[in-house]
Amino acid sequence: MSVAEPRRIVLFRHAKADWPQVSDHERPLAERGRMDAAVAGRKLADTGITFDLVVCSTAVRTRETWKLAVHELAHRPKTVYEERVYEASPGELIAVLNEIPDDVQNAILIGHNPGVHGLADILAGESEGDARGRMNRRGFPAAGFALLTFDGAWKSLEPGVATLTDYWAPSE
Repeated sequence: MSVAEPRRIVLFRHAKADWPQVSDHERPLAERGRMDAAVAGRKLADTGITFDLVVCSTAVRTRETWKLAVHELAHRPKTVYEERVYEASPGELIAVLNEIPDDVQNAILIGHNPGVHGLADILAGESEGDARGRMNRRGFPAAGFALLTFDGAWKSLEPGVATLTDYWAPSE
C-alpha cells in the first residue's frame, strides 16, 4: 500500500428486510431487499474499487445483503462477521473500524441504521459535490451506501477526518 493513496471505506446499510415473527436479529430480506442488494453490488462494482475486507453485522439481513451484493464484484474480499456491528452506535462502529489491519486499503462495513448514517455524518469532515446533501435528504434508506476516503492508519479514523466522496441509494 502506498502512503500517498487514501484509504476508502464504504458504509453500507443492509437491504430492505421482511417482518416475519422472528427476533430482530433473524429477520431475512424482503423480495425488494433481495433485488436492491444485487443492484447495490453492481453500483459498488461500478466504483472500480478493489475491496480488501468486509466487516459485516451477524444479523441475517446483513449477511443476505452481502451474499447478494458480492456476486456483482470482480474480486471477492475477505469477509469478517462481527457481532459488535449489530445495533452499534457510531462510536462503537469507529472502534470496530480502528481494529482493521494496516495492510487493508479499502473496506466495506455492512450494518444498520441509525448507526451507519450517523457514522457517515460523523466521519465526513468534508464532502464532494452534493454527496452529503443527497445522503441527508434521503435519510440513508435500506441498501444505500456512502463512500468515504481518509489518510492515515485505520486506528487514526475518527470524527471529521474523512471526505464523503459519493453516496448511492436505490430509487424508491
